[in-house]
Amino acid sequence: MTHVPQWVIWIIAAAVFLLLVIVQVVVQAKKPVRKAIGGILTGIIALIAVNVSGIFTGVTLPVSLMTVGVSAVAGIPGVTMLLLMSLIMK
Repeated sequence: MTHVPQWVIWIIAAAVFLLLVIVQVVVQAKKPVRKAIGGILTGIIALIAVNVSGIFTGVTLPVSLMTVGVSAVAGIPGVTMLLLMSLIMK
């Protein structure tokens, strides 16, 4: 596995954030930047909630760049998809 420079990760994160803001502008959200940040935070909080509740349920998701990225971009549906994929692949 090759090492990705940190600046590349930051550029990709900024591009994804800009894309999320553009989507909010296209759907004519009143505060597109706030909506984009809210969606990102909701997804990351959902990922954290799954891993914290994993203490009781035994179901957790690994925290990696991919899972955090999917959670941030796709929100709660993304975390749900990751959970389903994790359960199917076992």
